[in-house]
Amino acid sequence: MPLGVVWYFNYKWGNDKIEIPYVTIRMIVQLLAIGYILIYIFQNDSWYMGLFIIFVMITMSSIIALRNILSKTLNTFFIIFISIAIGGTLNLLIVIEFVLDLTQFYEPKYVIPIAGMIYANCMNSISIAAERFEQEIKTSSYSEARKVSLKTALMPKINTFLAVGLVSLPGMMTGQILSGVDPLIAVRYQIVIMAMIFGSAGISVILYLLFQNRSRDS
Repeated sequence: MPLGVVWYFNYKWGNDKIEIPYVTIRMIVQLLAIGYILIYIFQNDSWYMGLFIIFVMITMSSIIALRNILSKTLNTFFIIFISIAIGGTLNLLIVIEFVLDLTQFYEPKYVIPIAGMIYANCMNSISIAAERFEQEIKTSSYSEARKVSLKTALMPKINTFLAVGLVSLPGMMTGQILSGVDPLIAVRYQIVIMAMIFGSAGISVILYLLFQNRSRDS
């Protein structure tokens, strides 16, 4: 019902009756499909399978981030791809090496879900930054457009930092508590996850804006 309300006003105000049903059906199909795929992935601990999955994650994140940008060129795609790959993978490697106590470097049931969180947040932040940058660069200098874009992209993450524990309990922490984990242990893991998400998204946006400047100069 609430989704129907949102669809109605999106249709009346935005004159778009397709987008919300499309993304809803796609979300359901994707989640059902990934449920079956994850069973296979978790049973197959080969590192090359993990690299392939991460490559697919980065590629799809880049394609989706490109969706709301006017300049859908191959160059823009590569800028987004490289920014997400570097910013996200750097944080993923740090978490795997220094935070998770894994018996081997690649354990899919831990690495793949964390990678998904990282690359999805990089995607969202770059999407916001890129859309804002395109608008700002029309009327402002590069430095001003860069400043506004970075601030806009980081605002949701900063708001989340300010609200956590006061307004919301994050999903991972809530899930751990419901499964019986000590709340203080759940808090420690959540702090790591939030720092990881903020860091990866922020670095990806910074790289995107830097690459945009180099692209404009070339």
